[in-house]
This record gives sequence, C-alpha cells and structure tokens, in this order.
Amino acid sequence: MSSRPRASGYFRTDYAADYALLGTRSARIWVALFSLALLLFPLVASPFQLDLACQVFLASVGALSLMLLMGYAGQISLGHAGLIAAGAFTVGILFRETNAPFWLTLPASALVGALLGVIFGLPSLRLRGLYLAVSTLALHFVVIYIGGEYETRRGFSTGIMIDPPQLGSLSVTDGRAWYFILLVAAASTLLVCLNLLRTRSGRAWRAIRTHETVAETLGIGIAAYKLLAFVISSSITAVAGALFAYYRGFVSVEAFSLFLTIQYVAMVIVGGMGSLLGALLGAAFVTIFPYVIESALLALPGAQGFASLLFAVNYAAFGLVMILFLLLEPLGLVGIWRRIQSYFLLWPYRHRPAGAHQ
Repeated sequence: MSSRPRASGYFRTDYAADYALLGTRSARIWVALFSLALLLFPLVASPFQLDLACQVFLASVGALSLMLLMGYAGQISLGHAGLIAAGAFTVGILFRETNAPFWLTLPASALVGALLGVIFGLPSLRLRGLYLAVSTLALHFVVIYIGGEYETRRGFSTGIMIDPPQLGSLSVTDGRAWYFILLVAAASTLLVCLNLLRTRSGRAWRAIRTHETVAETLGIGIAAYKLLAFVISSSITAVAGALFAYYRGFVSVEAFSLFLTIQYVAMVIVGGMGSLLGALLGAAFVTIFPYVIESALLALPGAQGFASLLFAVNYAAFGLVMILFLLLEPLGLVGIWRRIQSYFLLWPYRHRPAGAHQ
C-alpha cells in the first residue's frame, strides 16, 4: 500500500498537495466528468440554452478578474462596467475605423484595460474604503461619456455594428462555435488566475487583504502589488468586454449601465469572497437568476398581467437575494458547497465547527 497520506476535508499534508491544482483523486474525477459534460452539452442544447451558457462564460471571465481584485487583493472597485465598456468600445472603434481583425483588437483591448488600471489604480495607493470605491466609480462615467461621444459624432445612434470575427475564410456565427470559444476563454482565465494566486504576487495580495500594516512590515511592496492587482484585473476585464462586443455583434453605451457593475459585485458576494470557485458559481447564479424569475412569473395564473412587472420583480428579487446572502450566508454559494463537500468527505463522522459548544 502507498504510504502517501490521503486528503481529509480541506487539510493538506505536504507541500506537493498544497501546490496541486487538484489535490485528490475524487477531485480529478469530478473535474474530468464536468469537463466531459461541458464538451457534450452543445450536442443536446437548444439555441436558447447555448446562448445562456455563453452568457455564463462571459460573466465568468469578468467575475474572476473582479475576484482577483476584491476577493484576494482586498481592493474595492465599482468601475467594472466601465472596464467592460472600454474593451468593447476598443473593438468597435478599431473595427469601424481601421477594420482591424480580432487578433489585433483583443490585445489592444487588454492594453487599454491595463492603462486604465494604472490610471485608476493610482488612487488606491492613498485612498481606502468608500473613497476608493467612489474614485473607481468615476472610471465608469468617464468611459461611458467617451463612448457616447464617439457614437454621437460618428452617427452610430443605434450602436456600433461589428462583423463576426474571421478564422481564415470562416466567419464565426454559429452558436456552438461561440460556445467553445467562450468556454476556452473562461477556462483560460481560470487557469491564469489559479496560477497567479500560487505566485509571490498572489501571496502578497492575500497578505495585503488580511492586514496591510503587517504585510508592509514583512517587506511586501504595498503600492506595487496594489497597482499590479488593478492592472491585471482591468486587463482581463477589458478582454471580457472585447469578447462581449464580438459575441453580441454591436456596442452601445446602453449595454453598460451602472447596474452591470452591481451585478458583478453581486457575483463576487453571492459566490463567496476570496474563492475562484465562488466567482464561477456567482457568475452562473446571477446570470441565470433573472430567467428563473421570469419562468416562475409566467407559470403563475394570469401570467400576461405580470408582464409589465417583470423588470421590477427582477430588480426586487435580485436585491432580496443579495440581502439574504449577506445576512444568512456571508460565505456565499462556495460556503454552502464546502459544507456539503465536507459532510461527504467526513461521513459518517460529524464535523463540529471550532468554538462550538460541546
């Protein structure tokens, strides 16, 4: 028999297990099965289900980037919708003005996002809490103003139309093709984030979030790592906006309201702060939730009478869910998942939380 100890719950018994992306055999099996299900899903999905899955993948890219900044580096940002808009408008402007292909517009969007991350990350070196949140909120209004001015002056009153990206002689228009493209984008973002958190930068971000003064005492360059968090997060977010522009085929300022920022913050909170899995769960939940509410309303007797109330009900239900998670489940969906996982890992033994009464 092997002398290698087996994992129990979330404990790690050596450095190799601590650095492993998938620490147990059961985890590897479940990830393999889930990956297989994702690959087979387009074969049985309807066009609506494919579109919903693509929305989840797009949201996952943005949620992962925001989780790096808020959940790990501990920096508040309310400019996420502005960064998504910056990436989308970069694609739209480059396409309309120079007919640039996607392999130029995507890196350009990343560079624009990184530049905005530097500009609006600099206040984080001096501001904290609410003041930092307001300074990042300015990013949203600046980008939306510039985008709106471009639309008006160039006569794109209904938005900037963008042709589908070209892969050789093929044009990407099929829903299944987009499904796999966005799946690869979400998976790549997840792997980048996982590996970033295993580097010195990731450990520095965790230290800064836990206690900034102690981190500085340990020799961590607070200013450099804060700014790096803003740059990386903003760059990834701008790429998400570029993918959004290509997927939807148009860019308009109306698509990037302040409510979009609230949705992404909700993804981080509902999913669970400080967890990449939480970002993915939150992205799926917040994206699918409005459709669940709509289906529930339409299933009620006299559904036609509720049609005019759908938007208001969605807003109210969304706010109620956020409040319930903050009050009853501050660890978010990932906290629920971990309790379920621990139950099966430790069964038939009961796990009593530390500090609980005997």
